[in-house]
Amino acid sequence: MPTIDWLKTEFSYGYDSGNVLSRIPSLTRYREEKAIGASYRRVFLQGLAPYLKPNSRVLELGPGRGSWSRAILSRITKGELHTVDYVDVREWLEPSKYSGRLVCHQVTDNSFSELPDNSFDVFWSFGVLCHNNIENIETILVNARSTMKAGAIAIHQYGDWSKLDRYGWEKGRVPEAFREKPDADIWWPRNNQEKMSRAAINAGWEIETPDIGLLARDSMIVLRNPGTKVL
Repeated sequence: MPTIDWLKTEFSYGYDSGNVLSRIPSLTRYREEKAIGASYRRVFLQGLAPYLKPNSRVLELGPGRGSWSRAILSRITKGELHTVDYVDVREWLEPSKYSGRLVCHQVTDNSFSELPDNSFDVFWSFGVLCHNNIENIETILVNARSTMKAGAIAIHQYGDWSKLDRYGWEKGRVPEAFREKPDADIWWPRNNQEKMSRAAINAGWEIETPDIGLLARDSMIVLRNPGTKVL
């Protein structure tokens, strides 16, 4: 299932977690936070916001209906957010409201060819790489790196089966039957900190930490781009 064709159709409705900065979560966000074992507000304030400056240029992968996008835009008041999605998200994110600070790119693959080189300070995704197999993830990390400035930071949530085992499959709302199935047949492909770190290194990134420890079910990796040339 974690093929590009599957990803293009599975989330075409526009994934929405609500307002991630609200102190009181919506019912949808509450259920997601219970499954993942974390507060989205805390994830943003401790996991992403420290890397954002008012003039930051941010690249977001898979924004859906913009739950994280709007939080990012509230911090980069003089910067830009560029989103990349298989779906045309402009109707949901309404870039016309942001005076050119929000640019939405609809893409057909993971080449990132639509984006300028050496342009972004931060690369962010949440709820995206957990649905990609490790081969897709490495391709994303390789191709996105040329769009990043030297020293840029990448922060990505990803599925971590080692943590999922400890947290509990039912509690984490991932079918335990996936254990017996190949990655091609499931929507939560196998991954862990070792695999994710290896993919990132292969893609030319330096690892700040394989997991910042804000999520009980999953991991969030922080990477640094040592330069602009893809190895």
